[in-house]
Amino acid sequence: MKTIVSLLASAAIGLAAAPAAARPAAVQGDPTLPTRDAAGNEIVVTASRSGEGTPVADLPASVTLLDADALQERQIRIVSDVLRDVPGLAVSRTGGIGGMTQVRIRGSESNHVLVLIDGIEVSDPFQGEYDFGTLIADEAARIEVLRGQQSSLYGSDAIGGVIQYITLTGRERPGVSLRAEGGSFGTAAGGARIAGAGDTVDYAVSGSVYHTGGTPTARDGNRDIGSTSVGTTAKATWTPSSTFKLTGVGRYSYTDADNNDPATSGPLFGFTVDSPGVHSRVQGFYGLARAELALADGRWTNALTGQFADTNRKGYGAAGLANGNSGRRYKGSFETSYRIDTGALVSRITGAVDYERESFRNLTPGGFAFTGRRATENWGFVGQYEGNVGDALSLGASVRHDRNDRFADPTTFRLQAGYRLPFGLRARGAYGTGVKNPGYFELFGFADGRYIGNPDLRPEKSKGWEAGLDQEIAGGRATVGATYFESRLEDEIFTTFPAPDFLASPSNRTTRSRQHGVEAFVSARPIDQLRFDLAYTYLKAREDGTVEVRRPKHVASLNTTVFSRDKRFAGTLTLRYNGRQDDVAFIDPSFVPVRVSLREYALVNLNAEYRLTDRFSLFGRVENLLAERYEEVFSFATPGRAAYGGVRASF
Repeated sequence: MKTIVSLLASAAIGLAAAPAAARPAAVQGDPTLPTRDAAGNEIVVTASRSGEGTPVADLPASVTLLDADALQERQIRIVSDVLRDVPGLAVSRTGGIGGMTQVRIRGSESNHVLVLIDGIEVSDPFQGEYDFGTLIADEAARIEVLRGQQSSLYGSDAIGGVIQYITLTGRERPGVSLRAEGGSFGTAAGGARIAGAGDTVDYAVSGSVYHTGGTPTARDGNRDIGSTSVGTTAKATWTPSSTFKLTGVGRYSYTDADNNDPATSGPLFGFTVDSPGVHSRVQGFYGLARAELALADGRWTNALTGQFADTNRKGYGAAGLANGNSGRRYKGSFETSYRIDTGALVSRITGAVDYERESFRNLTPGGFAFTGRRATENWGFVGQYEGNVGDALSLGASVRHDRNDRFADPTTFRLQAGYRLPFGLRARGAYGTGVKNPGYFELFGFADGRYIGNPDLRPEKSKGWEAGLDQEIAGGRATVGATYFESRLEDEIFTTFPAPDFLASPSNRTTRSRQHGVEAFVSARPIDQLRFDLAYTYLKAREDGTVEVRRPKHVASLNTTVFSRDKRFAGTLTLRYNGRQDDVAFIDPSFVPVRVSLREYALVNLNAEYRLTDRFSLFGRVENLLAERYEEVFSFATPGRAAYGGVRASF
């Protein structure tokens, strides 16, 4: 195993690379835009509030695109698994599949990451972050990841960056597809999709289900921690003319997952132990409607968007409902953008106004400080400039001012530029600021004798810069890149344990949290029968000189796919390395955290698919091929080797 780890880390460093230029991008915008422009260049729909896709080659920002083919080749069923292949990202799952899953970008906290699904902001207002444990993969989707401070476009939450999960439209991938599979740990999963497009209408409806009996998550336990997850999406577009388009998106997700709790007494105090009857249910309803009007021969575009997110989370113990909360978000946006083409210089000027109302309601039966609702309203005003001089120089600037009825009114900004030399080398750099408002639990939460919120918390503030190089090789068959980044966080919210009662409570730090590192990537298709993607991240994250938890110094991945000449067979080898990292353990009865170190680990997956006919194919995969024993979160055991197989049909 150490040999595999050494080879993977050495290859990552030696091949030098960074923010995924060969696979780019980020979020919001129009979720029905195509993934490529008329010239066949990959585009992203989020690094801009203009509503138009931006070619990756013209974007002077760190961005990664995981397309539908990559997700299918790697047989991704849990979306957070493939995020481990993105430079700059660290993933940690508590327990088994369906358990709380956090994603951190460039050493930021998980609640510093803005998450969108088909343009809808999906974070839970109560927790202040999105739980990736509730997101299972659809039959046809892509992922865009934009790294770095993006609050100037999206406001609070986008300190570390933006992740958007986008289901494909009926025009991008029409037809009917069905999938059924099963395997280790009593796992059964499936998916279905029907999609199509006419002259004026485009539609896609998809659904996926994933059930597993699970494995023990207590170190010496025997209770299997299973889960059942369901995800459905409907997306439709009506385009009655070349100047008007109406889009609607609806999504539903449901996860019922078993959980184990830490022991509250005895020699295993603070360690995860078998907890019969403990489980959680998370249900989410999401919707979006967007109307777009193009004027002046398409140079002036206008869009009006309304969206909502309704998240309900309930935790159950042996005696029934133990805790719960409900969070809602209503959001409206107006965007107007004008393109000016003077020949050599093409400019786009965009303005946007956002209104957002978040509310929270406590569902826990007793033991909390309040049982009513709390709400926050925010107005955001955005200005953005994008410019390109020929195929060489690209420029960008954005600024946002927020008016919030609970916190101070911040102004954030971002500047970025890139220049491409004639031999395919592109240099780029950016500087930006970000902000993150406290979540409701941090403000008002209360657990008798253990935790009390702090309504006087201030928003966290961030600033950072990056500089990178991308090089195309062999006429675009390969791309290599590397990026250096630095960030600084002020007023960081952390949990204190003051004597003499050691009652936990959040507060703002007076010291600064600093992160810096290197992201690297290589993406290549040297011949039609071979594709590989390599990503590596070096991160140094410190708070007043102390290493921050759940942020490994080294993370790397390698995905290699081999195709037969007739394209009927495809096999993918995936290696993922996660370096040693610190965590906190509450193994002292005072509840004061104890710092622990989690050892490094490497996972090897092997996937294969064979098309029997043009419509039917068989597939199979082995996960954790070498049966690695590891922990992502202190004292939570993880699954061993597993095998799965199934059939896919397309019409």
